[in-house]
Amino acid sequence: MNSADLGRRVGVPSTALFTDQYELTMVQAALKAGTADRRSVFEAFTRRLPEGRRYGVVAGIGRVLDAVENFHFDDEMLTFLREQNVVDGPTLAWLADYRFSGDIWGYPEGEVYFPGSPILRVEGSFAECVLLETVILSILNHDSAIAAAASRMSAAAGGRGLIEMGARRTHELSAVASARAAYIGGFNTTSDLAAGFRYNIPTVGTSAHAFTLLHDTERDAFRAQVDSLGRGTTLLVDTYDVTEAVRTAVEVAGTELGAVRIDSGDLLLVAHRVRQQLDELGATETKIVVTSDLDEYAIASLAAAPVDAYGVGTQLVTGSGQPTCSMVYKLVARAGSADPAEPLRPVAKKSLGAKSSVGGRKWAARRLDEHGIAEAEVIGTGAVPAELADRQLLVELVKDGGVVAREPLDAARERHIAARAGLPMSAVQLSRGEPVIPTEYM
Repeated sequence: MNSADLGRRVGVPSTALFTDQYELTMVQAALKAGTADRRSVFEAFTRRLPEGRRYGVVAGIGRVLDAVENFHFDDEMLTFLREQNVVDGPTLAWLADYRFSGDIWGYPEGEVYFPGSPILRVEGSFAECVLLETVILSILNHDSAIAAAASRMSAAAGGRGLIEMGARRTHELSAVASARAAYIGGFNTTSDLAAGFRYNIPTVGTSAHAFTLLHDTERDAFRAQVDSLGRGTTLLVDTYDVTEAVRTAVEVAGTELGAVRIDSGDLLLVAHRVRQQLDELGATETKIVVTSDLDEYAIASLAAAPVDAYGVGTQLVTGSGQPTCSMVYKLVARAGSADPAEPLRPVAKKSLGAKSSVGGRKWAARRLDEHGIAEAEVIGTGAVPAELADRQLLVELVKDGGVVAREPLDAARERHIAARAGLPMSAVQLSRGEPVIPTEYM
């Protein structure tokens, strides 16, 4: 991929109203109290992984950078806020000049994370940082959930192809974000053209059952598709009788037929029968693609089947039962003023139960065992131990309001492959379990 993989950002609208009203009312109150400019540190993290998951996948960082860059209030938005009496005049004047001018550090996209990992650290004045809470969490919670599901499916597929095809099962904009996250998590292609256009993800697609039903015979449909798309196309063979369709497909396209797709029935049994039939007909190089509401468990159950690629829709774009990562965005440190020389004071929520948090501006590193495999996620607020200095996880993403760390999507995809490979082997087991490595605080 080339520089286009950084994402087409032309015409991106403002993200400033992708927020909750209380973000703006907090700014108004802080401006009036004289505390809005206090230097502050916010962190995005999750207190726990979704039930049964053994690792999380960081996805959406590139989209967060776009959102921060495009977070500004235009005249129409300010008019709306004034007419709805959301905030007062002085706050509207402050919002009119808003541009994030602080720093952001975070885990690079594609990295894995665990409970407590400071996935994103946002530093600046209280007012400018607090406004970003909702849009950051919206992106990270969605994209990381999809990437985690994709990663599990990728591990279950064992190197076989994966096609993202969930656009019709979710919101049209979520579909594009899902395709991007799925690509990071290990999928190879998408059926969604908007995702292909925006992020340069390879796109695929041939025909549905409707195309076969349009024609008087299945042979006519196959002939029309092959005449238009060539012998390397993928023919859908389960509209009527699969055995007859496979025979017809090879008669029409010849043994150079690219692939057949099976979308229903007992996929394990049908795939074996279709493979045997294709081989007997001389189409030994013709691939088999299976679809039909697959998830990671169904993919794993087909490991012994002669399947070359899986198409996944609904279960992928809904996070395979875990559509959010439950990340939160908390103030963890602040100074008494805007003075950069004034020391930061750790702050933290101390409520009863599971909603307490750990204060302080944090670093994170991953400790490895003697075999180079991760054994702990280490998080601290003081000096980084010398033995962990070259294992730190946070990288600089934004400096003085300017994005400094955009990268091709393939870089995030490759990073995830490497990060997952660096975890204990039990990380990719589909059975329920605790996080594959513990989180340790220093």
